[in-house]
Amino acid sequence: MSLVDKAELEITAGNGGKGAISFRREKFVPKGGPDGGDGGKGGSVILEVNPNLVTLRDFRYQRRFKARPGQNGAYKKMYGANGPDCVIQVPPGTLVYDKETGELLADLIEPASRIVVAKGGIGGRGNAKFATSTNQTPRVAEKGQIGESKTLLLDLKLLADVGLLGFPNAGKSTLLSCLSEARPKVGNYPFTTLSPNLGVMELEGFKTCTVADMPGLIEGAHQGKGLGTRFLRHVERTKLLVYVIDASVADPWKEYRVLKDELIEFNPAIAKRPSLLILNKMDLVKKKPSAPKGLKAIYISALKAEGIPELKKAITKALSKVKND
Repeated sequence: MSLVDKAELEITAGNGGKGAISFRREKFVPKGGPDGGDGGKGGSVILEVNPNLVTLRDFRYQRRFKARPGQNGAYKKMYGANGPDCVIQVPPGTLVYDKETGELLADLIEPASRIVVAKGGIGGRGNAKFATSTNQTPRVAEKGQIGESKTLLLDLKLLADVGLLGFPNAGKSTLLSCLSEARPKVGNYPFTTLSPNLGVMELEGFKTCTVADMPGLIEGAHQGKGLGTRFLRHVERTKLLVYVIDASVADPWKEYRVLKDELIEFNPAIAKRPSLLILNKMDLVKKKPSAPKGLKAIYISALKAEGIPELKKAITKALSKVKND
């Protein structure tokens, strides 16, 4: 699944209902007192985390949301019904900003967590609330308050268990399709992947983990080259990094060092996270490149599906250590 990681929403909460102006009119009480009820509260706009969502794609097609108003009050001190809330589903990892002020309103991570981003207006008071000893027949009632209105900026930072990092055309998308049921666009040219793709990998014991195929990074990515900073920020919440290196290039270890350096420049803490080093495209080389001292590599061919079972075991083992730490 291709990721859309930014969205702009225009939201409006519901207005409060009007208070009623009414007087009791009964058979034997021709001049009863005021009995106008209060208006109902307007619906609020709420963001709620849905763990089944992984993208902001739906907001490309709908970006305006409005909660319904509260109903007006009525006679016999009947209150107007509250307007229903407008609940907007967002994926885990969504950062919510107020566009006008730039304030971070929420960092939504936990499933089912909620935040009210626009409050509905309070309903107006009916004339029954204005009766006093000196004014027993008030002919006044309040209008409901106006609901809040805002423009929100949503910024999704991917929540993935495993992140595949590598240069363009290293075979990350092909590897993702081997590890999961995802079917990302695959091509034999650089920058096939222009946004992160997600897949679900099955682990032992009927467990699963999410795997993210990050767009190809290049030297200078931490400075924004090749949209690098936009993609690197998704790595910030990834538990396990998997460096995917093309074994057929002249110096695969140089590519690894460049990737590592880019991470260090972007965020040194991320570069220290648990990681695996993969040499892909072994079907294109005649001799296995020997790993430098201190480095341990897993050799695979994603195209031929060779070495994938061993890689899955390594990922499972590494993730279990991360969760136990």
